[in-house]
Amino acid sequence: MSSFPEWLVPMAATLTQERFSGPEWIFERKFDGIRLLAYKKGNDVQLFSRNHLPQNIPAVQQAIERLPHHELILDGEITWPGSKIAYHVFDIMWIDGRNVTTLSLEGRRELLAQLPFEDPLHHVTLIDEPSPWERAEREGWEGVIAKRRGSIYEHRRSKHWLKMKCELSENFLIGGFTDPQGKRVGLGALLVGYYKDGDFVFAGKIGTGFDTKLLLALRERLDNLEISKPPFTVAKGLPRLRAHWVQPKITVKVGFIEWTVHGKLRHPRLLAVVDSANR
Repeated sequence: MSSFPEWLVPMAATLTQERFSGPEWIFERKFDGIRLLAYKKGNDVQLFSRNHLPQNIPAVQQAIERLPHHELILDGEITWPGSKIAYHVFDIMWIDGRNVTTLSLEGRRELLAQLPFEDPLHHVTLIDEPSPWERAEREGWEGVIAKRRGSIYEHRRSKHWLKMKCELSENFLIGGFTDPQGKRVGLGALLVGYYKDGDFVFAGKIGTGFDTKLLLALRERLDNLEISKPPFTVAKGLPRLRAHWVQPKITVKVGFIEWTVHGKLRHPRLLAVVDSANR
């Protein structure tokens, strides 16, 4: 390979809100860094972002140059804990003229384990715990990556890699809801908000985290609180189609990944109906 191969699209994980375990999966820490592909040919080491943009990180390049292989393509994440650089390598795609993306996950990990890494190169170890996401939340990680055993390296976003991001959680008041569509019953999504400086601010739509019983029970309660106009006084992005408005008296606990730049909940899901709020 004389140049970086254009076909080499890095494998990407699919976000999931599920929390699971099982013998068909392995679990790794999800680092809060930048995806980095490393390409070694002889003494020449090139680093690229996931979009193939060149990166200049001498400490990483020099450490990879010292590895005893003529050709390598490594996949990992670079972080800067404190003032140090760390390149966490979690996969290998090429070694000495051999494309190894069609090997199983376990086979690729065996090849990686044989590479004599020195700082700032690090092997990504498995999380050997029954509830890896609990450790992630306890230790303040960004999340966990679940990888299916026996899977090949796919040059696309794949459900054989699933990312579980650590959640934030807060209480919000229901200010409205949308009608169900398709086979859904009860309601489509909750429209939630919070009070700030006397305003009732729209925070987003909650469409997951319900079972049929809860959907029907919530609809019955909300019908008894229905009003003719939106209670939100700061309502940017508020849906109007098939929407119903209610007095904001029911509090719900919502899990979400983060706040967007527009002040909305990213990937929210219902965790619990807390109770009626008296305000």
